[in-house]
This record gives sequence, structure tokens and C-alpha cells, in this order.
Amino acid sequence: MKTAPDSKRWTHFHSALQLAISRSAHKWTYEDFQECFTLWCKEEPHGAEGIFNTVSRHMEDQIHQSCENLFKEFNVRDSINILHAVVSEARARKQRGEIHGKDVWRENLAPHAAVRARTVRVMESEVERARAELQALEEENAALYARCEDNDENQRAADAKTVELLDILDDVYAKWSQLPQDEIGVWALESAENVGFAQPP
Repeated sequence: MKTAPDSKRWTHFHSALQLAISRSAHKWTYEDFQECFTLWCKEEPHGAEGIFNTVSRHMEDQIHQSCENLFKEFNVRDSINILHAVVSEARARKQRGEIHGKDVWRENLAPHAAVRARTVRVMESEVERARAELQALEEENAALYARCEDNDENQRAADAKTVELLDILDDVYAKWSQLPQDEIGVWALESAENVGFAQPP
């Protein structure tokens, strides 16, 4: 299938862009490069010039490829061709005096009103989608906050229980320390001896 030729608007735009890319990539001259790497350029003039040319070509190729990717992603080429066709048709209509037909541009029609008529429905659906996404995020945040509150409360309860157990241990240790250790040792020894005597041979 044979494709339609590109419009003059696209051809001029693309040519101007290529010229701008080439100028921007080569705006940094070799003289500027020499000022930055004076010693190296003096010692290795051929190698330095080769590196400079390689970098310049690489920059130009990268910018060119990035622009081409954007053109494909947003369908720029076809859009500009369509724009050129619309403008050309409008000019032809104006020359023929066809200025009151259906769907013909009128001077009293503000551009933002015409755009709004086409985009409001799309924007409304986007707003609804954004609201639903925001509500889901708010519910998720609320659940996470409640979970954090529960974890914090459980942590506080565990800390309080730990403090309570430590207090009990401190109290037991204090009371144990107050007991007469010598008498306890004698009593334990006598008890062991009495148990040994009480066992049958």
C-alpha cells in the first residue's frame, strides 16, 4: 500500500529540526575542546581530535534518535500532516468564500471552547479514574495506619508487661538478699542429712 507523501509543513519542520540538532551537537568547537584539555591536545593532537569528533557524532546521533522516538510515541509526523491538510483546506474554503458551512471555523468561537467540547468527556473519565485511585490509596493508608496503631499498642503492652516482670524479679531478689544466708545453708545441710538418715538401708 502506497503511503501519502509528507506535507510541506512536516518537511520544513523536520529539516529545521535536523539543522538545529547538527548545530547544537557541533556548537562546541575543537578550539573549545583544546582549551579544556590543553596538555593532552598538545601531546596527542590526532587522538584528541578523533575523540572530539567521536563525541560530537555520538551526541548528534543520540539527540536524533531521541527525537525520532518521541515522534513515534506521539505520532508527530501524521499529526503535523493532518494539521497541514486542515489548514490547507481552511484556506481553500476561505478563498472560495465558504465561511458559513457546517463545522467551519468561526471568529466568534473561542479556541478553548472548541477544545473543551472535545476534551471535557475525556477529562471527566480521567477525573473519575483518579478519584477512584485516590480513594483506594486512602483506604490502604487508613488500613496501614490502623495496623501501625495496633502494633504500637501491642508494643506498649509488651513493654509494660516486661517492666512488671522485672519489678517482680527485683522484689524477689531484694527479699532473698535479706534472708540470713548462713542459717539457710545450715538448714539445708541438716535437711539433707535428715533425709539421708530417714531412707532405709
